[in-house]
Amino acid sequence: MSKFAVLALLAAVSALAQSPAKTPAEALQRNFDYINNKVLEMAQDFPADKYNYKLKPEMRSFGSVIVHIASGDIFAGKAGMGEKVKWDEQDPSKYPSKPACVELLKNSIASANAAMKANPLGPDKNLQPFLSVLQHSSEHYGLLVAYYRANGLIPPESRPKK
Repeated sequence: MSKFAVLALLAAVSALAQSPAKTPAEALQRNFDYINNKVLEMAQDFPADKYNYKLKPEMRSFGSVIVHIASGDIFAGKAGMGEKVKWDEQDPSKYPSKPACVELLKNSIASANAAMKANPLGPDKNLQPFLSVLQHSSEHYGLLVAYYRANGLIPPESRPKK
């Protein structure tokens, strides 16, 4: 092994030793925050006059996708506190405007985060339902990117950093 490789290995080991290992719950919270913050940023950024835009007629509008993602966070909040719940899809017609969708999303994220803080390992000590909702939100994040691109817009994450 070359001197450079040994030095690189020692530097990597030293860096790992300096940062404490994260628990699975902490890692999940970090990822949950990451995707929810990205979706919230898009919900706040996307033009209000395009909230009813659909990629295809049979698909959800941009605003309806935001409401659908919020439905997942609401589910996570309730199930994360041990409630016996089924997925309770929120009715997008009750959130007809951008401000209403953004407010719902903010409240749903706060609810899920409160449940995770109160019960970080999930009700069955298996990090469910947070893992399921994290995956669900991540899938729909990708869909929201398509809505941006189809409208000739650049998603916030793809914009040049200042």
